[in-house]
Parts: sequence; structure tokens; C-alpha cells
Amino acid sequence: MSKSLPYSTKDVHYDNAKFRQRSVSQVISQVLLTSNGKRDYLKCSTGKLLVLLMLGGLAYLVLTNKSAVHPVSDGIAKNDGSKEGENLMTHGSGKFRRFWRKPPRLPPRLSPDEIISRNRSIQESMKREEPEWVARQQKVKDAFIHAWSGYKAHAMGYDELMPLSHRGVNGLGGLGATIIDALDTAMIMGADEVVHEAGSWIEKHLPERIEGKGQVNLFETTIRLLGGLLSAYHLSGGSQGRIPEQKGPNPSIYLENAKNLADRLLTAFTASPSDIPYSDVVLRDKSAHPAPDGLSSTAEVATVQLEFNYLSYLTGDPKYSIEAMKVLQHIKTLPKVEGLVPIYISPQSGQFSGDNIRLGSRGDSYYEYLIKVWLQQKGTNFSYLYDMYVEAIKGVRHLLVHKSVPNGLVFVGELPYGKEGGFSPKMDHLVCFLPGTLALGATKGLTKERAMRENLLTFEDMENLKLAEDLAKTCVEIYSVTSTGLAPEIAYFNIEGNSEGGPGGGNKSSKYLNDIIIKPADRHNLLRPETVESLFYLYRITGDSKYREWGWQIFEAFEKYTKIDSGGYTSLDDVTVIPPQRRDKMETFFLGETLKYIYLLFGNSTTIPLDEYVFNTEAHPIPIISRSV
Repeated sequence: MSKSLPYSTKDVHYDNAKFRQRSVSQVISQVLLTSNGKRDYLKCSTGKLLVLLMLGGLAYLVLTNKSAVHPVSDGIAKNDGSKEGENLMTHGSGKFRRFWRKPPRLPPRLSPDEIISRNRSIQESMKREEPEWVARQQKVKDAFIHAWSGYKAHAMGYDELMPLSHRGVNGLGGLGATIIDALDTAMIMGADEVVHEAGSWIEKHLPERIEGKGQVNLFETTIRLLGGLLSAYHLSGGSQGRIPEQKGPNPSIYLENAKNLADRLLTAFTASPSDIPYSDVVLRDKSAHPAPDGLSSTAEVATVQLEFNYLSYLTGDPKYSIEAMKVLQHIKTLPKVEGLVPIYISPQSGQFSGDNIRLGSRGDSYYEYLIKVWLQQKGTNFSYLYDMYVEAIKGVRHLLVHKSVPNGLVFVGELPYGKEGGFSPKMDHLVCFLPGTLALGATKGLTKERAMRENLLTFEDMENLKLAEDLAKTCVEIYSVTSTGLAPEIAYFNIEGNSEGGPGGGNKSSKYLNDIIIKPADRHNLLRPETVESLFYLYRITGDSKYREWGWQIFEAFEKYTKIDSGGYTSLDDVTVIPPQRRDKMETFFLGETLKYIYLLFGNSTTIPLDEYVFNTEAHPIPIISRSV
């Protein structure tokens, strides 16, 4: 296996050591300077001994108690009141052992003066920038309405628009996927006319489509349609959602259709001989069957739990959650490679198939849902999901994270033949979901500043947040290295001892032109959301305006090269040449995810706050169950 430069966190270690040394020295100095009896004590040997004991005891107490950072699992245990939680608190040691344990390392914390100064700076910056970002947010809303107008004019009722051909196409089962995927985006943006048009279509046409259509994919139908309907139900005022003034039908229409659809999708679980569902369902027959090769994608079977859990919560019927959660409970028992899993799994045997490990297609959202389902269910007995997430991210850092040469971009590669096979410096655009997930997993939806102020971040959280920021930069550079400023579907990286060679992205002024290789078969762009998704999370969590600026650059490139005058936006065949050849397809996720994340990136953080909602993998916001009303 080829080697590359290791991913270093020595700066974080150094900051932590300085913080501990400074804290101890300050406490000891204060004791010495304020002790009125210092001279008297030092006149005798007993006094000297007492002073030494006092100083030693104070130093130890400061290190072990005042500076201690409690692991996240301890916080879970205190909150859920379960036996599992009690075991997490007491496992492996009594009071004596806990007293003598080595203290954990602290992440750096802001002083009160630094917090006040930084808050003032951020507030002043927001006052200056707000009119500009309000205007930019409006441009994103205008883009959404333009995309919808093309779909409405040429493809209403079809799954997707072909904007150059001015017609619709059904590639997702014929359920009007764009309508449902775009609905909650329209609600968030306040696009009332679109909400009315989409809601009316759902009320009039979706029930008969669900009853009469044929084969659909369990995963795609769950994340796009079931997730979209459940989010629309909440945002339109059902379950006392946050936007009760929305136009459109009674919110119950969305929930009734969600339940009808889910009842048919459940067949994928109940027809399978194992806890792993089949990949495909025939809606009109309420039947299910495996894919032609007999296998399911690991990501697909492990990326339906948020939606089915929320439906059980809304209906009071546990059957949806029970069937979906069996998948993750089963995967928990299977052997893994440092927490990482192959991308295929067999519904017949319930075992993984093959050795291919990657965070791109067929692997990506498995890792995303480990942390998101735990967040959704926080306060219940699902702490094993957090443990699986932590283990997996350690495996990612150890086995998949490398640096490019000559300029040291941090990226996530693949193990196509498992741990013992060779490392591939290939990174799908899909992997750019990871920075956002890492940031969310580190702060649990809180801002970085608040999490640090309240001493909620472990050292691993700080490492993961740094990795998130490094990976986000890489994802943005994959855009910047091309002639169009838009990312290819797949990029390769030169690493030490293994130069891929081959063509670059076409932007000769890019610093990273020799780090990134874009092969001819991988140059297309499908209007994907993963990079802007991560920019949204990182801006919300860090407050760093560079993530907004990067998002604006990407949005401008979409506007320049993918917008169709007659309505809609199109995928591209080659992002490395100008003008790029167009592909004649507007994916549903451009309205459901890409434009939604950019709009939220430019907006106020109180809209869909991250400590109250989790976004499913199709960007449909779902309330955190323990906090919803």
C-alpha cells in the first residue's frame, strides 16, 4: 500500500499542554501570594512539609477534577436513566480507581474576555454583511423558482425534468419525485405559490400513484418521498411545526400519504429472510424482491431509520421503527474493519459481501445515519449507535485519510480490496458529506464556541472538527481546480510514492492543479449538494464567513453554466472545458438539497436550528424526537 503524509494534530496537543500548564501555575501562584502565614510556616520543617503537601494536593486536584472533560457516553448515561446508562457510568472502576485515573486532555477554551471580544466582532460583522446576504439569499430563492417553473411547464407529475428537451422522465417510480422533494424547500423559502401547487398535486394525484405504480427502490423512495412528506407535514403545522402559516392542503394529507407509502415499503423488511431488507418494492402488489445480484447496498439499508422512526412517533405505531432499527441492531453484531464496513450486504444471509470499503456511493450515508439517528433518539437506549460512529471515524482517520502531494490537501480515499489490499486515492464528490457530519458529530448541533465554553468537547471532537475543516477545503478546491468552477463526480489525488498522472481540471491558476486528477469518465456534474451541505454545517457551527463565500462562488458557477433560459437547470458532461456540454437532466436533489442548503447557508441560524432538527440524507429536516412537541 502506498504511503502519504500522515494527518497531524500536534498543534491541538500543544495547545492543550499549554492550557494545563498555565492553569496549574496560576492556581499555585495565587495560593503562594495570598497566604498570610507563608513566612511562619517556612520557619520550621513541619511547616515546609505542610506547604509541599498542600501544593502537591492542589496541583493534583486541578489536573484531575477541575480540568476533567466527561466523555459523551457519560452524558448519555446521566440523561437516559437506563441500566445501560448506569453501566456506562460505573463500568470498569470504582471510586478509588476513578480518583487515580489519568486526567483527559482538555481542548483549548476561550477566556471570558476573548468570548466577549469575539462575540462583538461577529455581531458587528453580521450587521455589515446582513443586507448583502439577504440579497444573495433572495437570488437563491429566485433560482429555486426558476427551476420549479421549468419543471411545472414541461414535466409536472413526472419524476424529473429534462430541461433541454422540455419534457419529463420517470426514473424513480413515477411518483412525482421532484414535487415532493422540492416541497419543504419551498416552505422554508416562503415560496407560497410553489407550496400551493405542489401540495395540491399531492392531494389530488399521489394516492392513486402509490396505489397503482410498480417497482421502486426502498432507499430512494424513503429518503426523497417519505422524508419529504414527513418534513412537509411538520413544517406545514402538523405536530405543531414551526411554519404553521403555510399554503396548501391540510397537513394531514401529507401524513396520510406518508403512512400509505410506508405500509407498502415495509414489505422490503417483512419479506426478507434476515433483518436486512430487500432493495426493491412493487407498490401495487405490496411485494418485495432483491436486486438482480441478490445484494443490498449497506448505505441504503442503513439510511431509512430517521424516516421510519419519525413516522412511528407521529402515528403511535411502533412497527415502522421496529423494522428499520433491526437493521442497525443487526449490523452492530457483524465483524468490521476498525469500525468500517463493506459496501454490500446480503438480505439472504445477513452478512457483508466483498471487501470494498469506501465512503462514496453505497457506503456514505451508513456513517451519516449512525450519528443522526443517535441524535434523533437521544435520551433513549441507542447509545450503541454513537459508539459505532466513534469507532468508524477512528477507522476513517487511520485507514482512509491521506494527504496529496505536492501541496498537502487532506482527502478520504478507498480500500477497494479491504484493509490488506492497496489504497486507492479516489474520492467521490459524495464523500464531501463527511465534513458536515464530522462537525455535527463533534458539537452535537451546538456552535463550536458554545460547546467549548461549556466544556463539552473532548479531544477527539476537536480533532474531528479540524479534520472537517480540512476536508471542506479540499472539497472546495475540487471545484476551484476546474475551468467552470464546478466539481466533477470523482477526483483522484497524487500521493507520495504513487502519482496517478493524467489530466487536471483545466484551471491553470489553481495552486492544486498538480494535486488533483480528473479522469475523462469522471468529469460530469450532476448538480450534487454534498459540498454546500458541509459548508452549511460548518458555517452554522464555526461562524466562519469563508464558508458562506465559498458557497456563493459555487452558486454563481451553477448560475453561469447550468441555468436554462426556458426554465430549470441541467447537469453537465464535462466541467473541465468551456463551454461545457450539457446533459439534459435536472435531478430532484437540486431543488430538494442543493438550493436548500445554499439558502440556509446564507440565512439566519434560527431557521431549522441544528440542536432541534436532523436533516435526513436528502436534506429533509426532521425534528429531534425527544424535543419535539
